[in-house]
Amino acid sequence: MYRVETPVTEEDFEKYFQFRWVMLRKPWNYPPGSEKDEYEQVGHHRMVTDASGQVVAIGRLHFNTPEEAQLRHIAVHPDYQGKGLGKLVVSALESVARSEGIERIVTNSRELSTPFFQSCGFEVVGEGTTELGHLKREQMVKKLTEMNAVMLHPKWCKELQETWHQAIPISEQMGIKLYQYSGRTLEARASLNKNINLHGTMFAGSIFSLATLTGWGMLFLLLKEKGLKGEIVLGDANIHYHKPVTMQPRAICQIESLDGKFEPLSKGKKCPFRLIVELHDQHHPVAEFKGVYWVLPVEDTSEQPKH
Repeated sequence: MYRVETPVTEEDFEKYFQFRWVMLRKPWNYPPGSEKDEYEQVGHHRMVTDASGQVVAIGRLHFNTPEEAQLRHIAVHPDYQGKGLGKLVVSALESVARSEGIERIVTNSRELSTPFFQSCGFEVVGEGTTELGHLKREQMVKKLTEMNAVMLHPKWCKELQETWHQAIPISEQMGIKLYQYSGRTLEARASLNKNINLHGTMFAGSIFSLATLTGWGMLFLLLKEKGLKGEIVLGDANIHYHKPVTMQPRAICQIESLDGKFEPLSKGKKCPFRLIVELHDQHHPVAEFKGVYWVLPVEDTSEQPKH
């Protein structure tokens, strides 16, 4: 299980900068301290940690102008590459840019990293400045629009959004929308104003509904990935609330939390899945949802979410 965190304490930043130096400067024989620049104090930093709390991926965003932000220092440990953690970092930082009304994000990519940034929606627009005196880089840009927040399979994501609203009309009234899908991580968000109680916080029932639909949505998209059909129903669930939601409700489901196999479905058998949905208020964890879903075999029945 991986978690996106914002370094806050001195210890957090020590681990964060140590990882950056090891990954991005030590291989070129640069000394500790060379990994930092003049934007550290004004930048937005994110790191991904594993179940043991070890840093496995990092990245930073800073603002060049009121319209433009820049990504720098994206790095993933070699043992953890191919798990979607780089996209997880980019997504978290892109979310910061969107919340600040940024119109575009730029980055200077090494040649080997260009395909990764292209998969995140960036386009090459020219040559970038040389890094470390000799590494050629390409300047890339991503213009931020509502639609390109979804990184992978936008048609399936649109179908999922429409299924939520058609099958459960109240989900539209609650302002529940799919925000990001990377293939390994699904994030949905809801409107706080449409789900606010007399205490000025989000209704617990609304938080539960947001989590339920996010878990359901992850299975919906994974079925699409595998070319399978199935009726997804929620069998059991529990949620533990840590803190109230007062700003931006976010629900995040990572594929690493999924426990179950799709093979029985292809043989006409139902299959159970356990998964975890993490609830955040902006970037602060506030609740954890654990659900058991069943995927039932169907022939031509269109998928409908069940509670």
